Amino acid sequence: MTHHERFDFKNLADLEAKIASLGLDIRLDTDLEPLGRRVKIGALETLNSLAIHPLEGRDSTPDGKPGELTLRRYQRFAEGGAGLIWFEATAVVPEGRASPRQLLLNEENLSAFKELLHRVEQSAVAAYSPAHRPMAVLQLTHSGRSSKPVPVIAVHNETLDARSGLPPDYPLISDGELEALEDRFVEAANLAHQVGSQAVDIKACHGYLASELLGARTRPGKYGGSFESRTRFLINIVEKTRKQVGNDLTLAIRLNAYDGIPYPYGWGVSQEDVAQEDLAEPIRLVRLLYDRGVRMVSISAGNPYYNPHVSRPFDRPVQGGAIPGEHPLQGVARLFRITRQIQQAVPEMVIVGTGYSWLRQFLGYAAAASIRNGWVTIVGVGREALAYPDFARDLLTKGELDPKKTCITCSRCSQLMREGGAAGCVTFDSEVYRSIYKRLRAEKE
Repeated sequence: MTHHERFDFKNLADLEAKIASLGLDIRLDTDLEPLGRRVKIGALETLNSLAIHPLEGRDSTPDGKPGELTLRRYQRFAEGGAGLIWFEATAVVPEGRASPRQLLLNEENLSAFKELLHRVEQSAVAAYSPAHRPMAVLQLTHSGRSSKPVPVIAVHNETLDARSGLPPDYPLISDGELEALEDRFVEAANLAHQVGSQAVDIKACHGYLASELLGARTRPGKYGGSFESRTRFLINIVEKTRKQVGNDLTLAIRLNAYDGIPYPYGWGVSQEDVAQEDLAEPIRLVRLLYDRGVRMVSISAGNPYYNPHVSRPFDRPVQGGAIPGEHPLQGVARLFRITRQIQQAVPEMVIVGTGYSWLRQFLGYAAAASIRNGWVTIVGVGREALAYPDFARDLLTKGELDPKKTCITCSRCSQLMREGGAAGCVTFDSEVYRSIYKRLRAEKE
């Protein structure tokens, strides 16, 4: 029986021995050439095969404009050398915000978003050259049952309703409201194009609204039940966006391929065993998305409020969180396996992989192996970028990461989000975030 362990590998041989002892298929390759490969995504091309995943900073102004910490974070990312910067979840309607400090894209905030994109481009050019412009993807979202202060749910879920304290008669968002919301996503995509984003992502992961609908087997009406109905919301947004905006805007999806929530509520899970994936529907959806013009899908899994280790294998959970009943390397291997199966099933789609941060200074070796073997097109990191924003530059120019700078997966960045503070790396960006963390923890005690 395996059990949870913290990262404690002094060298690559130690890590390889542990992987072998657990019987996991995680490949490592010290030749990092694949990381520097440019990637064609529709009409666009990335500078390299490294990306920064969307990371909610919850540091906007109250009306949803990028705040000073938002600008600082993305300027640091731009200077770090990644070829693709996936901007964080940005709400398309006020009632769909997950916090009072979540970004909101509307007409009133256009100039502020233009300034954000401009600063990112100028920071990258200043750090490298006039030709160095990372690809920008803006993630559009409705937070669904995580919306504040009023949860918006698409389907009743025995597992999640109880955790949220929602009664059995809590109202569902109606079919008419969902249809109207599709148009709000399209309007936001058009605004994203106006502010200079080269691509938009319709967020369908981590249990937020579009993600929850994918598992809405028990929902009545045209947005629940069959595969066609459960995917209708996402497909309609894609089709409407393509029709209105045309081919000038690249379409992407951040997609949960495995929820880790029991059937019939979980998407991508086996009916018999929630611990096992069943990727038939996720693969079918990725094919449909490609046929409708989506050119990039970032794969994720899990729900940060229910099983955060599935999304982000960690050493330490948030305060009061449970220690998983698996080794973090098993979580890493799961994310790699899911991504590999989807990439091989739909090779024409640009697939962005996740799950690398727990590997710390060895993540580049896993990334190189995955790209070289055709198991993923681009490798992205999330928490690692908060701790080590110039990880890409070091991998591409030095051929290694500094073990004294890599993310230690302590979950404090998640803790900051949970407690309503601006999220960042408490350990390696302590000048800004340690005081925020200490204040919030003191208020809880």
